[in-house]
Amino acid sequence: MANVLKVGERFKCEKCGNIVKIMEIGGGQLFCCDQPMELVE
Repeated sequence: MANVLKVGERFKCEKCGNIVKIMEIGGGQLFCCDQPMELVE
């Protein structure tokens, strides 16, 4: 579980495989399929 900290970070949903790339910082945490998305390194 990770919070959004910088532009360019990528997050993945472990349940469905959706990937999100951060384009603008808004803070908080991303959720998909009712669970927190994981930071992809």
